[in-house]
Amino acid sequence: MAISAADVSKLRQMTGAGMMDCKKALVEADGDFEKATDIIRKKGQAIANKRADRDATEGAVLAKSNANNKKGALIVLNCETDFVAKNESFVALAESILDLALASDANTVDDVLALQLNGVAVKDVITEQIGVIGEKLDLAFFGVINAETVVAYIHPGNKLATLVGLNKDGVDVQIGRDVAMQIAAMSPVSVDRDSVPQDVIEKELEIGKEQARLEGKPEEMLEKIAQGRLNKFFKESTLLEQVFVKDGKITIREYLQKVDKALTVTEFQRFSLNA
Repeated sequence: MAISAADVSKLRQMTGAGMMDCKKALVEADGDFEKATDIIRKKGQAIANKRADRDATEGAVLAKSNANNKKGALIVLNCETDFVAKNESFVALAESILDLALASDANTVDDVLALQLNGVAVKDVITEQIGVIGEKLDLAFFGVINAETVVAYIHPGNKLATLVGLNKDGVDVQIGRDVAMQIAAMSPVSVDRDSVPQDVIEKELEIGKEQARLEGKPEEMLEKIAQGRLNKFFKESTLLEQVFVKDGKITIREYLQKVDKALTVTEFQRFSLNA
């Protein structure tokens, strides 16, 4: 049957596939849009299978808080090349998945993949786009924070993003943004020393002892020296004890307490493609 340019354009808008791919799919489906969409999706699955062993290490890292700043979400949509990562359509796809996830009750990557985007599961939308783009795509990470105030930060270039939750309602967004940027710049391991995982503490103590031993320190002094180095680690690597990058004279805890004595960070998320 004859396929009109309007039909091709309509399928292209529905799937994002190229004009020729849309025309071929419509011809094969005898003009049936549902069947044509399935054909394009199957093509994406075939390409996905072929490229399953490829490394998808580029992509877009995006974060966003909702309208009342009570919830924030962070996603990572991977692709194979920086060229695709910078493509407007690819970034728009990542943004649409982020918006959908933020408005849902999703807590995991699998939850997000099961959500319906314009009537199609996110998992299938990504498969479709593999066929359109010709690269492996992968929803590699999803994180969510609920707090009295949640602020998001995306570093220019979409390679690094952060979320920070604060324990007070109505906090000036710039305050949260300052902390979110601190997280981006300094990559803390936890909010404070009390929230550092025990295995990390044990590892740092062991490293401290071994360094002191190699420096020729007396064996009976190793534990004390390691504890001192652990305290230094806490100051450098826990968010509230880090020196504020915008004011080297105070810590993040002191910066927040200048705003409100009881203001603190409840949790944060950080993801970098270059980590």
